[in-house]
Amino acid sequence: MTKEDLRIVFFGTPEFAVESLAALVDNGYNICAVVTMPDKIAGRGHKLLSSPIKQYAIDHGIKVLQPEKLKNEDFVAQLRSLEADLFIVIAFRMLPEVVWTMPRLGTFNLHASLLPRFRGAAPINRAIMAGETETGVTTFFLKHEIDTGDIIDRVRVEIGPDEDAGSLHDRLMAIGASLTLDTVRHIIAGDLKPIPQDNFAGETPTPAPKIFKETCLIDWSRPAREIHNHVRGLSPYPAAWTNLADTDGSETTVKILKTRISDNINLAPGEISLGNGKIYVGTGSSAIEVLRLQPAGKKVLDTADFLRGARLDKPKFVS
Repeated sequence: MTKEDLRIVFFGTPEFAVESLAALVDNGYNICAVVTMPDKIAGRGHKLLSSPIKQYAIDHGIKVLQPEKLKNEDFVAQLRSLEADLFIVIAFRMLPEVVWTMPRLGTFNLHASLLPRFRGAAPINRAIMAGETETGVTTFFLKHEIDTGDIIDRVRVEIGPDEDAGSLHDRLMAIGASLTLDTVRHIIAGDLKPIPQDNFAGETPTPAPKIFKETCLIDWSRPAREIHNHVRGLSPYPAAWTNLADTDGSETTVKILKTRISDNINLAPGEISLGNGKIYVGTGSSAIEVLRLQPAGKKVLDTADFLRGARLDKPKFVS
């Protein structure tokens, strides 16, 4: 079989998935349809917002399917009528068995971690939040339990000591697209040797659950290193946050987007020291310097710019 003969249905929604879809299209693969989330109403104008995958598919003349329910009989019948040989899933919902067992060559997923580490919805964020120095991307065949299928291939990637989730996301997106291409080439060649995740000795499975607002709250009693990892693991989105309280009783929610550990300053947890356009905050160990932040309803600012427009007496951060 040639790549032109191989019929592929691509499942995905966010920008992370677009890079791999574009790589497949640019390399001449036959994408007979994409499956993505239904359009959402967003913004003050209540306009329908299409996913990045849908936008790419329309621009390139690819058929788009947007089922509300993946077990819907009409959708399953429509999917079956495409007579696809292979399904590829990247950053999408969990597929029901009736879908992922459909193609004759199987269904594989690209996941943004070194499985079995960081299984779940937020592998990039959770790896940095956990202080990991290494992560990667993995392709694997789907099975019943989420992110547990036999591994096709993995690529290791170092995490910089101050790297944030946005930077790592973009690097893994590009590396993942290359791995997706390699995986499809091996599927066509028929030389795959998938490895069960239990065979990766010493690599204990870890969860990477979905991130909620309460997940992002900063606990200033934690050690500085943990808070620093918490901030960069959530930056730029959804962003770590805290409450800025002042002596006049006012309290404002502030997102913290970039920090630096300052070992030579001692402050109580949440206590703030201001001076020379800088903000230092106490933690459960040493202090942290806040380098970039975003007050509620305002744009992202470097600390010096924020302080020029702020009127603060004796502020502190409270969890």
